[in-house]
Amino acid sequence: MNTQISAVGNSSDSVYDGFLAHLQERFIGNILNGAAHLFETDAIGLWDAYLDAFGPMPAPGEAAVPQRQNHTCHACRQFIERFGGLVVIDSTGVTTPALWHEYDAPEIYRPAIAAMARIVRTAKVTGVFLSSDRVWGTPETGVWHHLSVTPPSCILYKRSTLTAGQAMAEKREGFNTVMRALTEFTKPHLELALTLLKTDSLYRSEKVLGQAEWLYNLHLALDVAHKTAKSNVVWRAIASAPAGFCHPRSSMIGTLLEDIAAGMDFSDVSRRFADKMHPLSYQRPQAAPSEGAIAAAEKIIQQLGAAGSLDRRFARLDEVKALWKPAPIKEAPAAEGVFGHLKPTSKESGLSMAIPAHKMTWEKFQRTVLPAAERIAFRAPAVGSYTALVTAVNADAPPILQWDHEDKRNPVSWYFWNGGSSAESFGLKSGKFYPVDAITLKPSLWEGGNDHQGLGVLFVLSGARESRQPGAALFPEILRAEFHGIRSVIEAYSRRASIAGMNEPHAAGVMLQKGGGEWSAMVRVWSAGNSIDYCLDRWD
Repeated sequence: MNTQISAVGNSSDSVYDGFLAHLQERFIGNILNGAAHLFETDAIGLWDAYLDAFGPMPAPGEAAVPQRQNHTCHACRQFIERFGGLVVIDSTGVTTPALWHEYDAPEIYRPAIAAMARIVRTAKVTGVFLSSDRVWGTPETGVWHHLSVTPPSCILYKRSTLTAGQAMAEKREGFNTVMRALTEFTKPHLELALTLLKTDSLYRSEKVLGQAEWLYNLHLALDVAHKTAKSNVVWRAIASAPAGFCHPRSSMIGTLLEDIAAGMDFSDVSRRFADKMHPLSYQRPQAAPSEGAIAAAEKIIQQLGAAGSLDRRFARLDEVKALWKPAPIKEAPAAEGVFGHLKPTSKESGLSMAIPAHKMTWEKFQRTVLPAAERIAFRAPAVGSYTALVTAVNADAPPILQWDHEDKRNPVSWYFWNGGSSAESFGLKSGKFYPVDAITLKPSLWEGGNDHQGLGVLFVLSGARESRQPGAALFPEILRAEFHGIRSVIEAYSRRASIAGMNEPHAAGVMLQKGGGEWSAMVRVWSAGNSIDYCLDRWD
């Protein structure tokens, strides 16, 4: 508040209101440029620096300088002490005050803002800042306006199983864990791990590749960061890290790096990795949940309002986001005349040739063959990765899958049986070609991202239908982070539940996955009236 303010307050002070508008604009700009993450610092003395800029502290018995007196405000003090030390961090680890910049301030406030900005610029980052409050500070009390900002929705803390304070503590623990891991696992360790993971030398490597790349990129960023900014680079990575990335020692990447650091040969590394990545072991609880775990799970489900999210049904063909569907069948015009309904006998050329199937990768097939394909048929293997798509019974229930979001819903998941399924179990005959109703990527890939769930393409086959009840097919590795702590209960629930709609038409077929060994998928494609057979042998 400036020197003109009296008992009538400052609600009509255009200078102060302009200052608040600049404060909000600067705050929003810093957040958007800083990848929507704020950080706490150990900045102290901000309130004193603010007040001292308006005049010295009065001696005992002396009256305060009028400007200082007019700016002594309980609401503004609370705002400065809670939010004044916040910063954003750029990719090199350099911090910028989230709120203060002297060039945005009117002349009367410039010294105060500059004093606080100097303190914040040299402060040490101590943690990620999270808040679900829609307004920070107290904008108005009676005839008085105060320091405050309105954060954009992208920065508001929304996870409800932990409070903002608990989540901030979790981030601090994650920082300490990652710092230790970066010391123990060197860049050469990670380079070798990435070589094994990227060349598909390890079973289900896609599950671990993302975390390995994240740690390796952190090493690279630390190599070029200034010494005083190195920890800031790690804090910035922690703020946006996917679930589980901040605890490498207790994850599969930690196991792999420990084996590499121990000097094990490839056969031992590969065997140990495969044992732990087996679909029936990876992130799967091995014991029944306790009473306490069940009670905790009930509480979390209630907090999330997710009871209706656990009900699943088989997905229909119209719910599939397809890469390809058959071209519409064109009706031939009705023939005229008395004998128009009679079809002439087709003329055979008398020539025939047995043409072997073209061997091709999926990526080349998708790029060169699929765009012109009018119809496609797929030969049902005797045993293969027969897969069914599953979705939510209650479309409005809160999302529970990692790729399902409130602002962009996609509740579709998939399952296949460990070891594969027979053609007969999906209502098909081995060796027979079946029309392809659609070709789609794994649902986790429909909106981009989520490559850690693996790359895969599903050929949805006409007439394919599951004949066995698989439970709810809710697996820990596809669920959102909020459910990780209750995965043993979700697993027990999934085993006893059932998927609705088994006797109704649903989207099912054969899934081809990258890294799943060499394929031998026979596909027949019709284009411009001719058919050609292809043998898809691998992803790329």
